[in-house]
Order: sequence, then structure tokens, then C-alpha cells
Amino acid sequence: MKKIILFVFALAVFGMAGAQTAVTTPAQLTCEYRTTPLGIETTTPRFGWTFNTALQNQSQSAYELVVTEGPSTSVAKVVWSSGKVHGDENIQQVYNGEPLKAFTRYYWKVKTYDAHDQPSAWSADTWFETAMLNPDDWKAQWIGDGSKPFVQDEDFYKDDPMPLFRKELNVKSTPVLARLYIAGVGYYEAYLNGHKVSDNMLDAGWTTYKKEVLYVSHDITPLLKPGSNVAGVMLGNGWWNPLPLRLFGRFNLRNAQQTGRPCVKAEIHVTYADGTTDVITTDDTWQTTPGPVLRNNVYLGEHHDARREVKNWNTTSPGGAWKNATLVTGPAGELHPQMQPPIKVTTVLKPIKILQVKPGLYIADMGQNFAGVARIKVKGKAGTKISLRYGEALMPDGTLNYLTTVAGQLKEIWRMNGGPGAPPTAWQQDSYTLKGSGIETWNPRFTFHGFRYVEISGWPGKPTVNDIEGLRMNTDLTPVGEFACSNDMFNAIHKAVQWTFLSNVFSVQSDCPGREKMGYGADMVVTANAYLYNYDMSQFYSKAVRDFADEQQPDGGITEIAPYTGIHDKGLGGESGPLGWQLAFPYLQKQLYEFYGDTRIIAAQYSRVQKQLAFLQDNAIDGLFHWDISDHVALDPKPEALSASAFYYHHAVLAAEFATILKKQADAEKYATLAKQIKTRIAEKYLVPNTGRFDNGTQSAQLFALWYDLSPEKEKTFQALMGEFARHKDHVSSGIFGVMMMFDVLRESGQNEVAYRIANQKDYPGWGFMLKEGATTLWESWEYPDNAPSQNHPMFGSIDEWFYRALLGINPLEPGFKKIQIKPQPAGDLTWAKGSFTSIHGKIVSDWKKVGDRFQLTVSIPANTAAEVWVPNKPGVQVREGGAPIDPQSGIKTLRNEGGYSVLSVPSGEYHFEGTDGKN
Repeated sequence: MKKIILFVFALAVFGMAGAQTAVTTPAQLTCEYRTTPLGIETTTPRFGWTFNTALQNQSQSAYELVVTEGPSTSVAKVVWSSGKVHGDENIQQVYNGEPLKAFTRYYWKVKTYDAHDQPSAWSADTWFETAMLNPDDWKAQWIGDGSKPFVQDEDFYKDDPMPLFRKELNVKSTPVLARLYIAGVGYYEAYLNGHKVSDNMLDAGWTTYKKEVLYVSHDITPLLKPGSNVAGVMLGNGWWNPLPLRLFGRFNLRNAQQTGRPCVKAEIHVTYADGTTDVITTDDTWQTTPGPVLRNNVYLGEHHDARREVKNWNTTSPGGAWKNATLVTGPAGELHPQMQPPIKVTTVLKPIKILQVKPGLYIADMGQNFAGVARIKVKGKAGTKISLRYGEALMPDGTLNYLTTVAGQLKEIWRMNGGPGAPPTAWQQDSYTLKGSGIETWNPRFTFHGFRYVEISGWPGKPTVNDIEGLRMNTDLTPVGEFACSNDMFNAIHKAVQWTFLSNVFSVQSDCPGREKMGYGADMVVTANAYLYNYDMSQFYSKAVRDFADEQQPDGGITEIAPYTGIHDKGLGGESGPLGWQLAFPYLQKQLYEFYGDTRIIAAQYSRVQKQLAFLQDNAIDGLFHWDISDHVALDPKPEALSASAFYYHHAVLAAEFATILKKQADAEKYATLAKQIKTRIAEKYLVPNTGRFDNGTQSAQLFALWYDLSPEKEKTFQALMGEFARHKDHVSSGIFGVMMMFDVLRESGQNEVAYRIANQKDYPGWGFMLKEGATTLWESWEYPDNAPSQNHPMFGSIDEWFYRALLGINPLEPGFKKIQIKPQPAGDLTWAKGSFTSIHGKIVSDWKKVGDRFQLTVSIPANTAAEVWVPNKPGVQVREGGAPIDPQSGIKTLRNEGGYSVLSVPSGEYHFEGTDGKN
């Protein structure tokens, strides 16, 4: 009997253990990279999921996915059942069911099978919802207030009250579902029954309006009530109705983009319990009247007269004189849903102090440089006008230094003319005129600024720190990265990078939030990976790729900036930009593939990449290029011709890679041959034989040669680079491309000690110097910017990529981090570093510390992935895991010893490795 009981008990334990080995229920289900997308237009959405499990060695061998029209009950209509699909893919799984219908919520769930073919439970239902699936689904019309466009440039600078629109609608019973689909250009705020429909700011995102216009889907079910309701819309100018401001005295955005008067196109869809629906659309039955926003511009600011506010304008019984709206043409671009996250207020800052610098003139110090606006709470007499002027720094006498944020460098002291009617100095300034009724709270709606300091004038009495707040605004990106280490300066740099990055995502990744606010291609190239390690950029960068595609010129060239603003410095003819800036178009596609396994965007843009490369081939001279902006803001002379040819080579390499990914073998061979020819030609022209030196031999030149693997004398080229570092006493002298390349080259060559010394410098030039000078965001220049360059510029933020790739050692070995390398490279006096990156497959952790001569490394590898883990260790010493020798049954295998590391093959799970650090 005892034997039987023990046998049964053993079976039970074995059964429990077997159950535990199964992959747990899928979690973090996404459709088109989002958890529950409210309005999508693709008819073949892509699904993905991760796994929440602490168990080791977990992998998926198959999955089943079911999509239903309605919650997945026995009565729900199944529109797609994948059946059991064998394979380990859990990302980018494409819908293959019945044609999807517009304006429909679909539910889906997934079940997975582990390596032993044991099924998980079905996941909980999640959903996605379609919006308009083709242009004919739109029934609404563009409407405006009937105002005529200005003819004279100077008239654009006069008061021009922004329109309000309203529509009374009757809801026959309590709705079970209600949606607002709205495109308002330039920006809009939408209301129902006096309530703003969301906390989004500056909707919708900036695009090339002649090609694409974004609309936003809002769930308004809680805001509608049976009976009478009122919909209201307030419009701003945004980028659709810019001023004819000649930025840099030359570039007028109105000449580069389609523009017009503010207008709106919207539909409200209401579904009732009995299945009937109502659709209310914008048309000429909507009513309009001028609102209190007298002037607004993304550069110069916003001016609001509260005395002109229309009482109850977005509820019943409104005041004011109303007239019918006017049907207008609107933008020419196709309407598409806004898939990137909206702009929101993500942090509220209080001033650390307010100083009086002159009678009636005050400076509020927010203690932090950032992008957004100020919000004030004030009480005073009607007609009192408060002015707010913004800047990043102070003059020596304590007054505001606005010079680093002046739009397009239009400064009176520089005598640069912004055109008829333009202000002598194009600073950032808002104003609010009180209505005189108790405490009034206000912030601008249709602009944003880059600032740390706010100059306040006209305040009734004396403002206090409780009367003003800073509203940090940015595209509400999901954080995916964490980093900290024993070097406090690196932690401070990491913090400054985050503030800088978030200051420059206002639906486009900008160069700075004050002076230009534009999507420069090179700025994206040099910081894309740093952004991707810190934030979910899947939909944001997908939009950026479309922005560049929308601006592709008829001859195939890509613009320097997207959306295009007229700037094409050292371009290749027509409106195309310089090579390093054109590179953003294919480069961002490659990064979306590397980080998210996204091949769809490569397929969608492939013909445009081909057209771009054909344009470059046609414009090459002797097979190379000879001019470019090059390594922007380098301190040494820039290797302009070398960098131009290297960027040309990069375009060819990417085209070959894309052709390979898309299985276009003939194209892949053709572009690979072109790349090889360019590479050979570069070495022939720019390598000084038997020296390793390229072109002018600067840090920039050597880094371009090494990063692109151009040198047939690689060791000598590397030694020449080391000589340049020594000449500069381990300080950086390169620009934005060279800095990014430097960290890669040193990391990949096992010279992270050199990278550490350069990154750790506290004097000029370097990141430590910026911090020592009081920077809270990164500068546009290595020198302190006090009158021209911005103090909030992301382009030197590639150091943050180094924190993840080298100090934490987290790198992809396969697209989407399906296979991961964790190779921490401790350097300098670092004693610990810890952090994580949440990939599309799940959270990856690298956490290490030195304890005596022991190197302790904790890693976490997501389920259904595997890793190559490099543990610093002396040759001949066995790595331990969990305090004991590695269990042969654990799935961990020792691959080799290399360069002071024991290299392990590690399945998913959490592990605690320990090696003997040979450096101690």
C-alpha cells in the first residue's frame, strides 16, 4: 500500500511539474503594436503577444488565434480561426480571415503550446476596432467659418480670432457605443456637453497635408446622454495655417506646404441597444462664431482674450452671434487614422523660485529645461493683460535670455528679416487678457515652447510659485527602458537625455522645441537607437517613414526634413536633401525591422527606396559623392566628401538588405554589387596607403571608415583613431554621426575602456561639461550655447544607446530580439549597472555588480526567446549559476571562452551567474 501511495504521489508531483513546464497563458496582447486600438484602417492587422512566466526554458511550439465579431462566446460570429499553427512566432502574425467591416469592434484571443505540445489556457479577450477602411466610408464634409484667406503677408500677424463650431444633436436613448472621428487642421479641441473629449493636446499630428491628413478616433460613449446634446469644436492654426515667417530670412513654410484656413471634418457614430445607429457629420448646418484665441502660431505663441469667451458655447443656450458654417475644400491629402500616441501633458512642474528682475517684471525658474507651455492662476480686473515670454537661459544681469529659442534665428540684433509684418525678434510669447471674474486658470491650447524660464509681465500684484506651473508636453510614448549605474554623472546624463528626447517628440522627432521644431533626417539617424531603447517607437517611427515617403521628389530624392519646410542645405538638386539626411528614410525602416521584426514597412516602401537609390546613382560623380553637411558640429574639420560617399554606400547596403528580406534575389545581388563597388572606390580614393588614415585623418574620418568597415587596413585605421583620441586627450572632437559611430566602434572592438574615458570627461568638450555648466537637457553644440544653438537638442543623445548596448550589454542577435546578446562591458571605476529593455518579445534584464574579484550578473530572458550571455570570467574558471555549478539539465550550454568572457547559450528565464573578474 505504501508503494502505491508513493507511486500515486509521484505521479501527482510529476503531473504538477509537467503542468508548470507549459508556457503560461499569453499576456500583453497587441494589435498593430497597440493593446486595444480604437480605430485602425488596415484590413490585415498584425497580432502579437508575450508571456508572463518566471519559469525557465519556455518556448512556444504552436498557437491558435481566434477573432470574433463580438465577445468570444458560443454565439459570437467567428471571422477567423487560425487553427493550430506550428511555429514559435508570437509577433507580426497577420490576420487572414473574413474581410473586416468598417466601424466594427472585433475581439480576439490566443492559445499557445509549449515545447512538449502542452496547451495553455486561452488568453482573456482583447479587441481592436476598425474605423474608416476606405475613403468612401467618410460621409462628413470639411467646414470652416467662411473667413477669406489673407493676401498680404503682414495681415497674418494681426488678430485673427479662431473659430468655434457647435452642433446640437438628439440622442434617442442611452447609447451602447458612440465614437467621434475627427480631423481638425491645424489643431483642434473637441467637446461634448461642455467636456473635452480627451486629454490629448495638439491633435492631430503634423503631416504633409497635400498627401496625408490624420484623424483621431475618440470613445465618447460616457459623454452622450439621451435627449439633447451639443458637440463643440475649437480650431487652431497649427502647421496647416502657418505665418509667412521667413525662417533664417529665407524659408517660408507657406511656400513648401499646402496651407489654408482652419477647418474640420468629423463624424459622430452612435449605436443603440436595439442595433440601430445614428451618424452626425460636419456640414453647413453646424454653427460657427469667433472665439477668444486672437492669435496662435507654433513658433510665436498664443494670445487669448478671456473677455471674448462665448458663454456656454459648447453646451445649451450659448451666447454670441452664430452663423452657419461654410463648406470648404480642405487639405488634399488622404485621411488616415492617427496611430502614433497622442501628445499629452505628461508632467506638471512647479517653479523652484520666482525672482523680480525689474519693477513689474518677474522670472519664474522651473528648474528644468523642457517643452510645453505655462499654466497660470490669476485674479484681477477685466482687461488686465499678462504676458509670458519663454527662454532657456538668463542673461548675466538676470533678465531672460530668449536668443537660443528665437524662431529661425530671426533676431533684431542680427538684422535678419522675417518678411513683411514679421516681428523684429521672433521670440516665444503668450498673453492672457483677464475677464475679471474670480480666479482664472489658463494655458495656451495651440502652441508649445522650449524653455526653463518664464518672464512674467503685467501681473496684478506679485506672482508666487503657486500661481504658475509648467506643463511638460510630448507625444505620450510608452517607456521601455531603464538604466542606472554606479557613476552618478552617467545617471545625470541619462536623465538629461530623457528630458531632451521627450522635448522633441511632438508628432515628429524634432531638432529642438523652440527655434525650428522640424523633423531633420540626420537627427533621427543618430538618435533612433537611443530612442528605441528608451521608448516604444513602433508607430512613431512608422509615421516618420511615411512622412519622408510623402515628401519624395518626382526624381526620387528624399528631403532633408519631413514634413518638408523648404530647407535643403547641400542637397543634390531640386528639393532633395544631403545624403546623411536622406538616409533617415531607409535607416528608420531598418531599425523598425531590427527592433520589432517589421517587414511590412520595408515591403510597403521598397519601390520608393529603389527610386531613391536610382536617383543617387544618377547623381553620383565618378561613382561617389563629394559634398554633404557631413559630421555636423564636429570640432575638427569635417571629412565632407568621405562622409557623403559613405552615406551613399549605406543606402546601397540597406537596399541590398531589404531585397534579401523580401526575397528579391536578383535585386539583392544587384545592390550588393553596387555597394561593393562604392566601398572599393572609397578606399581607393580616401585611404592613405600603409597608414590606415582616411581623408583628413580626424576622429570623424577614422570613425566613418571603421563604422562602415571601409578599410582594408583595419588595424592601422583603428590605431590612427586611437592616435586621434590621444591627441585630444581622450575628448571627443567629432560631430553627431561620429559620436554615434564612436560608441559602436569601441564597443565592438573590445575598447570600452576608451569609450568610458571619453564619456566620463567632466571638462570641455563632453557631456560632463554640459552638466557642469548647469545643463538639464543636451545642447546643440559642444560649446555653451548662449545666443544661437539650442540648449535642448537630442542629436548627442546617442550616448544613451551606449548605456544599453555596452554597459548593460543588451543587443539583438535576431530581429525583434528573438535572440538576444547580453554582454556587459564594465569599464573605468564602475562597480555596478542595472537596467532593462522591454522588447516586443518581453522584458530583458541585465543587472551586474562587482564583489571583490567576483562578477555577479543577473539576467532575465523573455519566454520564447533565447540569449547568448557573456559573463566576464577568467579562463579555466567555471561560471556558477544560482550559487552552484551550472546544471546540465537547465538548458544552459557553455559555447566558448573569448576575450575575458565565458560565452553561454541561455534559454528563457531568470538566472544569477557568477564569474571571476580578471580585472581585479
